[in-house]
Amino acid sequence: MSEDTTPDDAPVRFETKIAVLLRDDLAAWQRLNVTAFLASGVTAAHPELVGQPYADADGTGYLALLGQPVLVLEGTADLLRTAHRRALERDLPLAVFTAGMFATGHDAANRAVVAAVPGAQLDLVGLALHGPRGRVDKVVKGARMHP
Repeated sequence: MSEDTTPDDAPVRFETKIAVLLRDDLAAWQRLNVTAFLASGVTAAHPELVGQPYADADGTGYLALLGQPVLVLEGTADLLRTAHRRALERDLPLAVFTAGMFATGHDAANRAVVAAVPGAQLDLVGLALHGPRGRVDKVVKGARMHP
């Protein structure tokens, strides 16, 4: 058996965690959009987290996905600011999504919106991080599972 496979009934406990934290007042379409963007940031920073490509029984191939679960949480704007600060204090790289990014249409404009505001004043609607389980847990402490 290779390193990335286990028997179907064996529990897998990852040493790291991927967490997406969303502001609790977002519309459904915004939650989905922000989650997709933030997960792509974690994936870009950590390509080793991507598993192998999929294939169905007919041999049709599909794209590879992240190889571990993504925990999606929600919290207040205050909690997002706190989580942002905690992550920076713990040297955990973050992906961020701000309210201003909803009004842009491309990556350069998104980066300009973020660059225009000091970090402590970002109007965060979501953030994502990957790191050791305990450190990530401390960053998102107080958040609840997304419904």
